[in-house]
Amino acid sequence: MRKWRNKRPGTDKDENKKLFPVPCSLFPVPCSLFPSLMKQTAKILDGKALADKIQQELSETITKLQGKIGRSPGLAVLMVGDNPASAAYVRNKEKSCAKVGIISFGKHFPTQTSQTELEAVIAELNEDERVDGILVQLPLPNHLDAVSLLHQIAPDKDADGLHPVNLGRLVRGETGLRSCTPAGVMRLLAEYKIPLQGKKAVVVGRSILVGKPMALMLLEANATVTIAHSKSQDLSAITQDADILIAAAGIPGMITADMVKPGAVVVDVGINRVTDSYGKSRLVGDIQFEAIANVAEYITPVPGGIGPMTVAMLLQNTVSSYLQTTGN
Repeated sequence: MRKWRNKRPGTDKDENKKLFPVPCSLFPVPCSLFPSLMKQTAKILDGKALADKIQQELSETITKLQGKIGRSPGLAVLMVGDNPASAAYVRNKEKSCAKVGIISFGKHFPTQTSQTELEAVIAELNEDERVDGILVQLPLPNHLDAVSLLHQIAPDKDADGLHPVNLGRLVRGETGLRSCTPAGVMRLLAEYKIPLQGKKAVVVGRSILVGKPMALMLLEANATVTIAHSKSQDLSAITQDADILIAAAGIPGMITADMVKPGAVVVDVGINRVTDSYGKSRLVGDIQFEAIANVAEYITPVPGGIGPMTVAMLLQNTVSSYLQTTGN
């Protein structure tokens, strides 16, 4: 049997790596001194499992209707340039489309493609009856105006739910295509029957992609909503009051365990690629997962939480547009 009593913590990196694969930098105290912190008590909100379930339901719907309608739904994802992360996201979306029976009309453009060229392509897709959803993959090269391009997409084909018309419908509580990531959060909370009415919900992040529509959706569900961000004064005091805490600031490990109310529901929207102490790159969220898992009642992992739900809602939006366009 190997003896450990003569070893100081941290002197055997290989052994410590096996015992503590999560970098200690994400813990509020050194995990090598307090390994009990590795124990998790929060229930996992499994976005991947729910996304698989949604995709199966969409596949069945498409199979039933494509014979009657005469075609399958179509989604066009437009990517400009060679951003590796964007390329991976697009491949994932196209793979998910194929899985459920959505035809991909994706187009990949060189970095130097002009604004006028892209607007012309979007105009053609708006008129193409085979295409039910259009998405411009962000970020775009600096010379392109992303907001202007999003405005060119027909609102009823706005698969990302970011067109001003669809955001206006959300504000007014009207039916429309919803922003994918916050819609995925709401669907996940509903799946686990987490009550929202009358609850205090805090959204950390104010982007048009997540923070603002997330707050509106929570408000629509009768939660009492606060929007906070990296510049909020005494952020801890705000988050500690939350029954539902949504982290969407894009800052790795921003939310620590002492910022979370015991028994809270913590949803991590952040997806950040970091390099750990062993030089390996991996994805982490905006919360310090391992420590917060001992405080919260429910928690989402990264990866496997909101990421798969975002893709599932993109497919859902495309199928919803397909059904509306064909009168079903």
